[in-house]
Amino acid sequence: MQGFLNLHKPFGLTSHDCVARVRRLLKLKRVGHGGTLDPAATGVLPIAIGRATRLLQYLSHEKTYRAKIRFGITTSTDDLAGEILTQAPAAHLSLAQLQRALPQFQGTIEQIPPSYSAIQVGGKRLYELARSGQAVTAPKRTVEVHRIEILAWHPGEFPELELDIACGSGTYIRSIARDLGAVLGIGGTLAALIRTSSSGFHLKDSLTLDQLEQQITANCFGPLPPALALQHLPLITLPLPQANDWQQGKRLVWEELPDSKQADLTLLLSTPCRLQTSNGAFLGIGQVTETQSGKLLIPKLVWS
Repeated sequence: MQGFLNLHKPFGLTSHDCVARVRRLLKLKRVGHGGTLDPAATGVLPIAIGRATRLLQYLSHEKTYRAKIRFGITTSTDDLAGEILTQAPAAHLSLAQLQRALPQFQGTIEQIPPSYSAIQVGGKRLYELARSGQAVTAPKRTVEVHRIEILAWHPGEFPELELDIACGSGTYIRSIARDLGAVLGIGGTLAALIRTSSSGFHLKDSLTLDQLEQQITANCFGPLPPALALQHLPLITLPLPQANDWQQGKRLVWEELPDSKQADLTLLLSTPCRLQTSNGAFLGIGQVTETQSGKLLIPKLVWS
């Protein structure tokens, strides 16, 4: 069995817990996930099954979230799972203030990850250092936030803001909540988080662990095909003779392939591409490389 599972991660479980549960249900050892979700977060967690674990490195890094931020509170973890550090009513906060502050969190920004996170400093994860009482600040990182849109505003003593956020890999929504509260001078923490899409998988199509177990019991579970998770990669179609050579791990002369005449060579020289046969069967991952003898399509991963 090989392919992908679009899992709806439940509240309270780590991403590793989910992988372990899927392993037990499918009775398979080769299971991995793409993109960690905090235990308090729910939503899309891409799971690779069997040989598809080799494809995790090629998944898209784009993600979307639905986040709820609570103002007037700061915590040790930058979400409600942590110890409350400060708490003061913020009923004076207005939607207009938020609308003026949010644009600075969109685009290419720098952020400091939460103290309780899986990032490693000195060979140890930050949450391990924090739990042992060591105060360590993670180094700043540059991340991409493509879109922030306000979904709902709930005024009150400790007002809450709901946001739709589209971002790239490595973005911490908890950090956005914390930093937005700091900019406003009232403090903020993440109250709830749902990942609505990740690597081309969407929440509306996801399966819960219970639904997965029911499908396995009914013998009707089938993993999603690998090519479905790789739609963001440029596509190269190989005729049968070249497809056979490819499956044997051979390098192919680029100029001799049909796609060489209309493909964007600049793009293919800088990024991996997905390959398929003329009838749509997935062949693997390759990349066009310039050599002294000409341009070659080099196998990165052969799927057979």
